[in-house]
Amino acid sequence: MNKLVKAFKDARVELSKVIFPTGSQVKSAFFSVFIVVTFISLFLALVDLIMSSSLSAILG
Repeated sequence: MNKLVKAFKDARVELSKVIFPTGSQVKSAFFSVFIVVTFISLFLALVDLIMSSSLSAILG
């Protein structure tokens, strides 16, 4: 039981050291990730379209 109490105290101390991002930082990171994921998705969709069209043309 003593180890459990110590673990919770240590976790509380470590959480007090954490610097959480501000709202504007979260928004900025969200939009950056959203844009990158959107472009990668569009690129992969284009590659898939090209590859499937090529394979359909080759196979008949």
